[in-house]
Amino acid sequence: MSDLFEDTTGAAPRGNAHEFTVSEISGAVKRVVEGEFGHVRVRGEIGRVSRPASGHLYFDLKDDRSVIAAVSWKGQAARLSVRPEEGMEVIATGRITTFPGQSKYQLIVEELEPAGQGALMLMLEKRRKALAAEGLFDPGRKRPLPFLPEVIGVVTSPSGAVIRDILHRLRDRFPRRVLIWPVAVQGEKCATEVTAAIRGFNALPGTGPVPRPDLVIVARGGGSLEDLWGFNEESVVRAAAESAIPLISAVGHETDTTLIDHAADRRAPTPTAAAEMAVPVRLELLAWTGEQGARLSRALAHRGEARRQRLTDLARALGRPETLLDPARQRLDLWSDRLGPALAAAATRKRAGFNGIAGRLQPSLLTGFVARERRILGERANRLAPAILRLARDAARDTARRRTDLGALARRLAQAERSHRAALADRLAALDRTRMSLGYTETLRRGFAVVRAEGAVVTTRADAENATALDIEFADGRLAATPGSAAKPRKPAPGDSGQGSLF
Repeated sequence: MSDLFEDTTGAAPRGNAHEFTVSEISGAVKRVVEGEFGHVRVRGEIGRVSRPASGHLYFDLKDDRSVIAAVSWKGQAARLSVRPEEGMEVIATGRITTFPGQSKYQLIVEELEPAGQGALMLMLEKRRKALAAEGLFDPGRKRPLPFLPEVIGVVTSPSGAVIRDILHRLRDRFPRRVLIWPVAVQGEKCATEVTAAIRGFNALPGTGPVPRPDLVIVARGGGSLEDLWGFNEESVVRAAAESAIPLISAVGHETDTTLIDHAADRRAPTPTAAAEMAVPVRLELLAWTGEQGARLSRALAHRGEARRQRLTDLARALGRPETLLDPARQRLDLWSDRLGPALAAAATRKRAGFNGIAGRLQPSLLTGFVARERRILGERANRLAPAILRLARDAARDTARRRTDLGALARRLAQAERSHRAALADRLAALDRTRMSLGYTETLRRGFAVVRAEGAVVTTRADAENATALDIEFADGRLAATPGSAAKPRKPAPGDSGQGSLF
């Protein structure tokens, strides 16, 4: 048998081992690894983290002695509840597989969670210190809240109890207009939607179909640290710090603290407390206003009374008005009595002086004075003559125009009178024609007759039989008749209609 396997070519013996290709070996290893570690949970510290443009997520899991490469594909990375950061201790859930291209194995991560509250708190504290070092939590950056905002923007879930509590509290205290920006308040979409909501409210124009809020409330009910983790994300904190609109953080209950609480302008322990911070109580404002009005009225009354008392006190130091006016009134009476004789004496003196001056005037002076006055009067008359002529011409033109207008009005009046008379005549003729057509004479022409007894119209046979004499009026005259001739019936003649005759 040994001769059968003897190498006649002189080469070394190969034995009976099977020859594998590289792909066969890689596939066999892959099947073994995936079969043994189809679903595993690995605890370790995150090392290098890489986020390429493809959307996949690459990072390392390590402990004090070993390192495992981990990868989360694009669809899986978007669903991770925790974003991996270097130095974070986590528990990764997934499956072990190999990468034949580099002869290595790696963990395909489907879920990632912090390794206990301690890891989350450590990462939270680290992020808080980093953001605080940038000044995002500086108290000097915080803005005061408006006393009574017209529009309040609320960033929360539209289907939870939080929005109902806020609306109910606002309605009780002071109803305001509320704009709701619906967001997811937990999960992988929470941070992205809350950030977009805060920046969206700030991007609204001052004048537009959707008003810009005067105050923004970011609210969520209580929950675990993992549930509230979206409000610890850096994007949410930066959006809250950059908000130009005053912002109230009402995330969780009083014992829950998130990073948005440090960046917000005010932190409310509950969503209901945030609504109480946003608006005052309307009834309390009305009571305070009424109280202030009453205080103002009392202060004005007290001030007026104090001034009135002060005026009274000062008036006591003044003299009586009658005492001050009596001497002046007496002097007025004295001078009034002296005024008449003084005027008469002054007129006598002036008249005597005038007579003396007139006697000394020469006739030539008087003649010159008279000639000068006549010349002045003539010049004034010459200046007035053109004006008088213009006035006369204007009066004549005005008289002619008025006479023309009066003639036109007279003609219009005569024409209107003739038209009115013609219209009345036409109307009278029409009425007369109507009277004639409706009168009984026209009826008589159509073959009817009017029967009268003793001047009264007879309308029944009984009245005609009881009458002593009848007067029958036809269209062409009247005829007297007696009732007895109508009561006797007669035999109708041949060709007679049988109606009989009243006569």
